[in-house]
Amino acid sequence: MTDTRIEADQLEMEKHISQVPDTQSVAHFKPSNDIIRLPLKFDIEKLREAVDNISANGKGFIDMGSGFQATSLTQRPGDTTANYNDLSGRYYVRLDESLKEHPRDDIVDESEFSELVSDFQGTYFDYVHQELSKRYPIGRMRVLLKERFNCNSWHRDPEPRLHIPIYTNPGALFIVNHHCTHLPADGSVYFTDTRGYHTALNGGESNRIHIVAALAYPEAVIL
Repeated sequence: MTDTRIEADQLEMEKHISQVPDTQSVAHFKPSNDIIRLPLKFDIEKLREAVDNISANGKGFIDMGSGFQATSLTQRPGDTTANYNDLSGRYYVRLDESLKEHPRDDIVDESEFSELVSDFQGTYFDYVHQELSKRYPIGRMRVLLKERFNCNSWHRDPEPRLHIPIYTNPGALFIVNHHCTHLPADGSVYFTDTRGYHTALNGGESNRIHIVAALAYPEAVIL
């Protein structure tokens, strides 16, 4: 390599080093076409109180493995048996560079999950479910806990989701189609088009807890 090339490389690196990274905006919400903050908003203190009372109601979180815990807020009418597949549901993954998709778990009919679990009737979860259901076709509504220093698989779902962050930290991030952002826990409701490939990660030192409501629209045909 000539001295001229070395000097050019050095000058380029000095240019990069002179640009100070942005360490402020990453702690805030950055929208995209796939992650949108909706106008609807709930009382964050009442949301947290409702989450804190889950264990007191005898429900608790079910350990799904891989640092992921869940509890169902909705059920099929009269069906009080929430199984693993109901808490997880169908999703698709690509395992190698062939990009061939592989389905995981069984398809869940979101429209069947129209009834609030009795333990949560009359709680703030009930109010949230009613307000969401007035506006959108709501299917499974769950409280999802992501443990610290943990990441979900890179996958896509059959349906989009609504996220309401309850407890979070600046290291808890949501990524859809390579757009990465933090979702602040201030009572906001976020539309996340999880029909695209996505993941949730928690690189912070505390658990991340969201209400996640599936939108019961027909599954899109993905090419």
